[in-house]
Amino acid sequence: MPIEASRLGLIAAVCLLAPLAGRAQEPLSAIDWLSQSVATPAPAPVDPARPTATTGATQGSVAVTVIGAPSADAVGLLPPQVTGLPANLWGPGQTEDIAALLTAERVDSLPALRGLLLTVLLAEAQPPADAGTGATLLMARIDKLLAMGALDQARALLDAAGSRDPGLFRRSFDVALLTGEEDRGCRIMVESPGLAPTFPARIFCLARSGDWNAAALTLRTGQALGYITDEEDALLSRFLDPDLFEGEPPLATPSRITPLAWRMFEAIGEPLSTATLPIAFAHAELRPQAGWKAQVEAAERLARAGAISPNALLGLYTERRPAASGGVWDRVAVFQKFEAALDKGDQTAIAQILPEIWAQMTQSELEVPFADLYGKRLSAIPFEGEAAQVAFALGLLSPDFESIVASRKPTNPREAFLIGLAQGRLDGLTPPDSLARAIAPAFLGHEPDADLSRLVEEGRIGEAILIAIEKIERGVQGDLDGVTDGLALLRKVGMDKAARRTALELVLLERRG
Repeated sequence: MPIEASRLGLIAAVCLLAPLAGRAQEPLSAIDWLSQSVATPAPAPVDPARPTATTGATQGSVAVTVIGAPSADAVGLLPPQVTGLPANLWGPGQTEDIAALLTAERVDSLPALRGLLLTVLLAEAQPPADAGTGATLLMARIDKLLAMGALDQARALLDAAGSRDPGLFRRSFDVALLTGEEDRGCRIMVESPGLAPTFPARIFCLARSGDWNAAALTLRTGQALGYITDEEDALLSRFLDPDLFEGEPPLATPSRITPLAWRMFEAIGEPLSTATLPIAFAHAELRPQAGWKAQVEAAERLARAGAISPNALLGLYTERRPAASGGVWDRVAVFQKFEAALDKGDQTAIAQILPEIWAQMTQSELEVPFADLYGKRLSAIPFEGEAAQVAFALGLLSPDFESIVASRKPTNPREAFLIGLAQGRLDGLTPPDSLARAIAPAFLGHEPDADLSRLVEEGRIGEAILIAIEKIERGVQGDLDGVTDGLALLRKVGMDKAARRTALELVLLERRG
């Protein structure tokens, strides 16, 4: 029986793909959970018989750039007039050094610093002097966004880059898988002849398009050619025909869970918990397929990391009545009680519930998302006692902290210090504790340490900001000198508001290790 022309075409395509499947893949960089969705050609081998000669002294690597050629590293979403950062953010810095700083592991405990880091990652800026036409810095920025769980921002940056580079596509495909847009990812894969899908990705996309026969044929071809591992074979076989494995024990959890594997486990009815997976996976629980409890817990995790809007959390908290008590349901119940009192304008009820919901938000480290939602509104209500203290703290943690304290009269030295901090004026004010004593000099003329000052003098502002963020975060864990230097640096480079918000969070939030 003759084989259909379409099947012949598929077999030819798969055979062309096969050699690439065995070639070296792109390095995993800072993100070790990316799906191996496309193969990247290995560099051409060097002929050992070909002589090489050098004369004189050897030099380090030299960047070669085509004059006038654009660099993908310049891609950004926020122009300088929005960020307040200079267009020449990276100056004469070295791309590899900057990329290492961007992708370094951080404590990431303060929302204000996460917000500042997001601004740096999304900023439009001239690429470093040695950037060439590559995308090393762009890739590092996207990887950091993925590590932070900021998938919407990563997707926007990938879309702005508009590249079908295999490394960028791998990231775009995984974002699509985790946000329920896998059909879009598969479509881009099909429409981009420069991409060479790996067998698992090709099989997944064929099945998503409804061509199950072609998917099965591709699986058998991959098996025959030895380009599908036993682990992949077991998962793909169940994915394509789960009825054949009815009654068999569940598959073992893979040692390395990728978004592609996660989606296929979900498809065969063996969903994997995202609670212990990297935060980017939490986005998958926001899809309608997930249960309400899973959605709320994922939204809390993402809101805590500043990866989603507080309004997204608000929508889930108020979606329906809690079906049980304890844990997340207690937060949902008290949140709904607070919302009801606020909607009615019942100041007595609001005052009664405010300390309780503040305790819940503090326990879950959701104080800043809560302040973003309600800080300004609550600051206009004349509370007394504990409710007044909570409302004052929420106002200081909100984006409107400057206007909220403008007419505020302090009732004690601590309030006076916090108001002065919000305004950036601490002359004559007494710091209430050791951390505040480390903060104060940064607003009283302290100069950053020599290393940070040197970076600023050399025009390497971006690197200086990244190191300042790291110093402040280390300060949260006890290195108070780092707090002083880091805040002073932010003020020195024009990030005064970010410095004040960070300082307020240092005082008000319990984030000390």
